[in-house]
Amino acid sequence: MSATLYTTSATSTGEGRAVTEDGLLDVTLATPTSMGGPGGATNPEQLFAAGWSSCFHSALKMVAAQQKTPVTDSTVTADVSLTKTDDGSLVLSATMRVHIGGGIAQDAAEALVAAAHQVCPYSNATRGNIPVTLTTTVA
Repeated sequence: MSATLYTTSATSTGEGRAVTEDGLLDVTLATPTSMGGPGGATNPEQLFAAGWSSCFHSALKMVAAQQKTPVTDSTVTADVSLTKTDDGSLVLSATMRVHIGGGIAQDAAEALVAAAHQVCPYSNATRGNIPVTLTTTVA
């Protein structure tokens, strides 16, 4: 049996606000101007990108520690796209752009990114549901 490690909740209102149960996240929401909305506030895709990039970064640091591979000066950027299909459905796609500094070899960095993608809860939740591209750069 699995043990739940953490549960949280957030509520979104029709007035364009999303708040977590502890109040630490309290944001105004608006449709982007590129989609005909007023803009000027965050949107669900930005929140998803922020959550996924943070989660993926944690997964990257976890697998690097497990493999005793030092990871320094790392960043994870999640590019989340919302696309309208021919039938009018809206679908997501993502590119995870991972940068690892510290002189790590490209192949070692790519292996860490692939391993992080296997354990990241966001990656697991979206696997097979949306196209995801992984890109890895080193310095």
